[in-house]
Amino acid sequence: MSDLTVSFVQAALQWHEPDANRAELARFVSEISIPTDLVVLPEMFPTGFSMQAAEHAEPADGPTLAWMRDLAAKRDAVITGSAMVHEDGHFYNRLLWVRPNGSYSHYDKRHLFRMAGEHEVYTPGQRRLIEEWRGWRICPLICYDLRFPVWSRNDMHAPYDLLLYVANWPAVRRTAWMTLLRARAMENLAYTMGVNCVGIDASSQMYEGDSALLDMKGEYLVEVGNQETSITRTLRRADLVAYRSRFPALQDADAFELGEGVGELLS
Repeated sequence: MSDLTVSFVQAALQWHEPDANRAELARFVSEISIPTDLVVLPEMFPTGFSMQAAEHAEPADGPTLAWMRDLAAKRDAVITGSAMVHEDGHFYNRLLWVRPNGSYSHYDKRHLFRMAGEHEVYTPGQRRLIEEWRGWRICPLICYDLRFPVWSRNDMHAPYDLLLYVANWPAVRRTAWMTLLRARAMENLAYTMGVNCVGIDASSQMYEGDSALLDMKGEYLVEVGNQETSITRTLRRADLVAYRSRFPALQDADAFELGEGVGELLS
């Protein structure tokens, strides 16, 4: 199987300014100078991490999806990131996985950040998303999901190859961000990417970025500070296969019983 070239954008998000945010992110993506297979944007990239869904959530097929479709077609790459969406009377913090042909999948954030009241506004997701793209299995999750290793857990029988988190992770908890990204990479024997934003939001919450790409041993391939930037790297399939062959720890993983019906959420 082939290698996978991945890109991410770490940017400052203007509060409740989706047109401006989409335009600025499009500029960053246009500056990626080589072909890429996947472009990852932060959590709630059109608006910032907002609880004002009643005023600012888009329909599922709204302008952000249309913009992502256009960008995916132009780059011949999957474009992914999350946005606030309203559908069937509910609000979701929804990750959109948009392919170059215009088709898409989605993942609704499972673990809602109660310390900000997210659980009072948004409806939690019911299933993980595992996407197959250009020979790679990829599991995209959202921010607070990072703290929950069972939800992030790899499947020894059909393992994903890349685990990624889109986030608005504040600077006050940056130690947790950096520590948990490494832990998730090591325990799941997978390349792991965390894509954050920078700047200060309307509630004076500061974001220091610290977006990162790690290998399956938890070693940093890319670590950025608090600057706005786009980064592109190629993930080597041979390195992943070789390490899993030498260190097949997933074969010794414990089975989890999560209660009736709950275990199906990981399927």
